[in-house]
Amino acid sequence: MWSQLLPRQFDNAYRGSRPALWLLGLLLALKAAMSLNSIFNGRVVASSADGIPLDTFTPAASQTVVAMFAIWAVAQLAICGLGVLALVRYRSMVPLILALILLEHASRKLALYFIPVARTGSPPGGIVNLALFTVEVAGLALALRRRGDRPAQE
Repeated sequence: MWSQLLPRQFDNAYRGSRPALWLLGLLLALKAAMSLNSIFNGRVVASSADGIPLDTFTPAASQTVVAMFAIWAVAQLAICGLGVLALVRYRSMVPLILALILLEHASRKLALYFIPVARTGSPPGGIVNLALFTVEVAGLALALRRRGDRPAQE
């Protein structure tokens, strides 16, 4: 497993399961779209998708939250760029990229557990994040599974 996560060299020799490549491509497309939406439409994303009550904040505080959404989205785009590079040129990086995406997601959830954000209503962001997390776990599991590996038969 470690040799797949951290290969001696990054090349185009991918040994994982093919569906992991499709799941990574799907994740990258979704995360890039979400990031661009957060950059260019951050106020709507923060208030509707994440349920942050921006209307109750001072204008400066509201602008700060929107700016933080944009900054986070730029970081997500950088990870997406690395993911695209892995899919196109350095496929041996695919398990590492999936692990990085999963680690970032889990770390963000852990941070929000200890420092919760006040939300209003039932925003759909939680459901979307749960679906993304599921795809991330499945993608990493498939990427770490070598092609041709079969589950044990009883």
